[in-house]
Amino acid sequence: QVQLVESGGGLVQAGGSLRLSCAASGNIFSLGTMGWYRQAPGKQRELVATITTSGRINYADSVKGRFTISRDNTKNTIYLQMNSLEPEDTAVYYCNGKRAYYSDSWGQGTQVTVSS
Repeated sequence: QVQLVESGGGLVQAGGSLRLSCAASGNIFSLGTMGWYRQAPGKQRELVATITTSGRINYADSVKGRFTISRDNTKNTIYLQMNSLEPEDTAVYYCNGKRAYYSDSWGQGTQVTVSS
């Protein structure tokens, strides 16, 4: 089992920045791709960004050029640097971890609120 704990959410004005962190613990030896998803009120959960163990990155079109995902394998932690935040980025952000042959692991979520 893998435990994921997010931190770094909060309230910020439009145009501001936040940095999210997600620390993994437990059976992390086979942890593969990790990423960030978000869910706004009344909407489905959507992919924000993913990063493989080798550093291959994928972004949602809506965040390209504004968000940066990174990974520190020595700390079993991923980060999401969010710049030029917009009110439309307001959501609960969830950390996700994938392992072969197991269901995905999810964090508890961290709220990001961007005021206009």
